Amino acid sequence: MPGRYCVARLAPDAPLPPDFWTSDGFVSVTRTDDELSLVYPEGREINTQKCETGWVGFRVCGVLDFALVGILSRLSTALSAAGISLFAISTHDTDYLFVKADQEAAARVALDGVAIVLD
Repeated sequence: MPGRYCVARLAPDAPLPPDFWTSDGFVSVTRTDDELSLVYPEGREINTQKCETGWVGFRVCGVLDFALVGILSRLSTALSAAGISLFAISTHDTDYLFVKADQEAAARVALDGVAIVLD
């Protein structure tokens, strides 16, 4: 996925930042009883409790059937074996993996042997 991303945390009852949905590219919103998590392209000014920049994203190609087993396990195992931590997000259709930008090349090598196609 092009560009770099921020992973941010807000209070669980915080409103979404103004114009959040107008961002180009990947954005994700997850609200729980404990937090509101946002993932969005770097370069946006958003007032957050905590924000970590410098993530790059990989998207599993194609639509994944809910009956498929072990997709994230295989991907995370390959990254773990290479000493790379990840931040994963699943959507209805597919999975997204984020790693720190300084580990992107190593992540590509680690994921190269996994029998799943990544963008």
